[in-house]
Amino acid sequence: MLDLVLQAVPTDDSWINLDFTAFVQGFWSNTFGGLTYGAVYGLIALGYTLVYGVLNLINFAHSEVFISGVYAVVFTLTGLGFNGDPPGLAWPALIGDLLLALLAGMIASAVVAFLVERVAYRTLRRKNPPRLVYLITAIGVSFTIQYLFFLWRGAQPEPSVILLPTVPVFDIFGGIVYNFQIVIIVAAIVTMIAVDQFIRRSRTGRGIRAVAQDPDTATLMGVNRERIIVITFIIGGLVAGVGAIAWIMLVPQGAQYNGGFILGVKAFAAAVLGGIGNVRGALLGGLLIGLIGNYGQTLLGASEWSDVVAFVVLVVVLIVRPTGILGQSMGRSRA
Repeated sequence: MLDLVLQAVPTDDSWINLDFTAFVQGFWSNTFGGLTYGAVYGLIALGYTLVYGVLNLINFAHSEVFISGVYAVVFTLTGLGFNGDPPGLAWPALIGDLLLALLAGMIASAVVAFLVERVAYRTLRRKNPPRLVYLITAIGVSFTIQYLFFLWRGAQPEPSVILLPTVPVFDIFGGIVYNFQIVIIVAAIVTMIAVDQFIRRSRTGRGIRAVAQDPDTATLMGVNRERIIVITFIIGGLVAGVGAIAWIMLVPQGAQYNGGFILGVKAFAAAVLGGIGNVRGALLGGLLIGLIGNYGQTLLGASEWSDVVAFVVLVVVLIVRPTGILGQSMGRSRA
């Protein structure tokens, strides 16, 4: 047995290929690509961080909330005539179709998030079980939704759906920035600002922050805790719907029954890296995970290193600063 293990271990450094030339040459392209992927991670991470901020629990079923929105976006666009070729529509018609697909994705994700909360979490809260039970339940719900999609749609991804014709917008030191990259990054920033301002300035947002800080005192002050929890799940679902159309814009064949798993893990890492429970930290963490992954896979010479490098950096950050980069919880944020 030991001989087999020793034979499997490389005896030289050929499995690591530090390609500094490729890293330098592709720096700007990797930067724009990393920010684009990171924006999607950040949108998904917002759902994790909202639920954690209110319940102090990790909703691992959120990746399936996201993939539900992805399927809704693909089905809507396919019904509107989109396929694997760039659409030949006038801009007003194209924008209208994309808004319709966005609405479908947001509604689908919000509905699934609502059902997850009502069916799983609400039932558990009535029994007041240990926190580990919530974690196991979330994982079980995640796999249940995942394999319902598998039984319905099969293992193969849905046919590619191209939302926008790919158009280079400008060039920075040899790195081309495309129109869909700008759309995704701007959409992520606008969504983060909208959610952040809603939580900080609206009456419901004050209720969310109150429950996040002290649920018992918030209840005594007249805040309906159950209503706040439901709204938090729904907001996370709506944001996941925005991430769904961004993902299809980035990866046209991205609708697959288990497609949310790795994305969910990266989004969770982004939420922790930025500061779990912090809305701004979710997007910051997502952008950093995207950048680190892109830089790492180019420097080390293989795409398989993308996830490894990202998670190694995450572990290092958590060792140095366990609360994440921003580290401010939702309940302590100022109005």
